[in-house]
Formats: sequence, C-alpha cells, structure tokens
Amino acid sequence: MADYTITHRQVTDNYLVVQTLEGTDIGVGQSVTLAGLGATLNGTYTVVEVPIYRYTGVDDEGDWLFDTEEIILNQLMVAKTHADVARGPVAGTLTFTTSCTWIVNADVVEWLGIASATANDTAFITSCVSAANAYAYRRRREAGYYDSLTTVPGGDVKLGTVMFAGSLYRERGSVDSFASFEQMGTPVPFGANGQINRLLGVNRSQVA
Repeated sequence: MADYTITHRQVTDNYLVVQTLEGTDIGVGQSVTLAGLGATLNGTYTVVEVPIYRYTGVDDEGDWLFDTEEIILNQLMVAKTHADVARGPVAGTLTFTTSCTWIVNADVVEWLGIASATANDTAFITSCVSAANAYAYRRRREAGYYDSLTTVPGGDVKLGTVMFAGSLYRERGSVDSFASFEQMGTPVPFGANGQINRLLGVNRSQVA
C-alpha cells in the first residue's frame, strides 16, 4: 500500500481531478482511495485518465477537453457525479493498494502435484505465491499493461504466475535454481523462464 499527498482538486462536468505532490505509477483502470477532500468527494474510485494538461470539461459529444497551454503534472482523473468545484489547494491523501492476488496456494499445490502439504510446505508456498503475484504484476506493468490487482488477466498469465511460484518453491535449499539428474549424473537443467515470460506477455517487442 502506498500513500500520496493530494495538493489540489477540482470537479468539472462530473469528473474529479486530483494532483499529487509526488509522481505515481498509477495508471488507467487502477483503484485509488481519496481522503481529506470533504465528505462528498472522499471515496474509492477507478482512474479513467492520467492527464498532463489542465482539465476544462466535456464537450457536447462527451469528449474530455484540456487546456494544452497549461501543463499540470501528477494528475489523476476519476468519474464523480458532483457539482463543479473550482481547482484549488487541499490537504488530502491518496491511497493505492498494490497487493496482487492473482493466484493462491491451491493453484501452486496442484501444479506441484503435492498430495498433502506439510505445515512447513504451506508456509513456504505462501511466501512463493506472494512473491510470484508481486513479480508477475510488476513485470506486466513494466511492459505496459494495466491490470486489475484482484482479477487475473487470463489463463495464460495465471499459468505463468503459478509456474513462477512453483519454480521458487522447487529452488528451496538450492544454491542456484534446481535440476534433475540422469542415472549417470548428467544434470538436466530446468529452464522455464522463457515460457513464464511468454505466458505473462513480458519481454515482448516494443513498437511505436
């Protein structure tokens, strides 16, 4: 969870725009909680735009209008049915929860094929699940995706996250990844990173 200071707010044509003191990594589709703006404006919202210009309203066709002559950084815009409020200073707080819950322990236990996990296994699997959820979400954000923290984007992303968690579990007690061994002692390396990245949709080609 991250907290940011809100320095300004405005409401125009049923959209609330807040400006934070610091820059954030929050994008369109992310959920934020606003406080300190007044009882009628406080609440949890979904970000609909991250404008860099001053917001001036909505035209007759419902499109947002911005004054491109006035740059205002660190802004977030949400839908809010409310009377217009002129842009002005405020001492508010924006809270952004970054805890991803795409997979759970049972998903990893199934992938590992563990019939009955011990208490120690369960505790470590919980750590692996937490790490895998955080890694998968962060890597997809870095690749340009804006995903829900609670709903996995698809079966491919879920499997990739489960595979990564399972890989972390299997590396337990080893000094460098894990490997199986043939009868004569020749190591057979485990190399699922490429598959995991493909399933997560990361390390993809970037285009203009």
